Amino acid sequence: MLLRARRFEFTFPRPAIVMGVLNVTPDSFSDGGQFLEPKAAVDHALRLVKEGAEIIDIGGESTRPGASPVEEAEELRRVMPVIELLADRLKAPISIDTMKPGVARAALEAGASLINDVAANRQDEAMWRVAAEFGAAYVCVHMQGTPSTMQAHPLYADVAREVGDFFSERIERLSYCGMAFEQLILDPGIGFGKTLEHNLRLLANLRGFARFGRPLVLGVSRKSFLGKMARTPGSPLPGALACASLAVEDGVQIIRAHDVAETVSAIRMTEAILAKKETG
Repeated sequence: MLLRARRFEFTFPRPAIVMGVLNVTPDSFSDGGQFLEPKAAVDHALRLVKEGAEIIDIGGESTRPGASPVEEAEELRRVMPVIELLADRLKAPISIDTMKPGVARAALEAGASLINDVAANRQDEAMWRVAAEFGAAYVCVHMQGTPSTMQAHPLYADVAREVGDFFSERIERLSYCGMAFEQLILDPGIGFGKTLEHNLRLLANLRGFARFGRPLVLGVSRKSFLGKMARTPGSPLPGALACASLAVEDGVQIIRAHDVAETVSAIRMTEAILAKKETG
């Protein structure tokens, strides 16, 4: 299975990729305000690559539950200096985490190679046409509603089936807009319009999404449902590492994470154990 992201190519099977998260926002749920200054953001991105991240995902608008939309000019003001500084310094591909076609276009023009789109449930085709024009990889994320409404009252009859139906329909639409099959990445959208039960059901059924023949990305890092599972208050990291390891066992190829060093260690250990199972 081949993934193309402009000048970058990844051929699977191969060791799982960790996508390092870089939020240049004042209000993201776990790291808002930490990397608003371009130098701090660039230093953090370089640190994540040193820790093992193979993709850096840069976002300038929070998509936490209840988040308010950000004007396009403000989002550009946040992300563009960082992308421009990193484009010549990183050997790893840059992903732009945005819902706005104008921001995606500017980021790609500055050197980004992927679009991470939590609003892939849209009907407007502008974002998809941008991805097709640039040959950028496109992360198609399932979300029910919008960030401001998604956790109000999420409802599904069968969440795994409905997410699968969404992927089937989107793959057809994206192809119609000129996107090559090799550009597509699928993300079931853990926490995006889902209850704790919905998230657990999806995590238990990740293997079923392999039928689409595209890389899967899983993003559970620092999400609130992890705290709901903890018996005592504390770091959500142990729960996130458990999810990442099980996801890799189920064939997920990309893990999106804030805590890159710990995630890389966990999934490499998982892969080493699985390799021994395969050889007996």
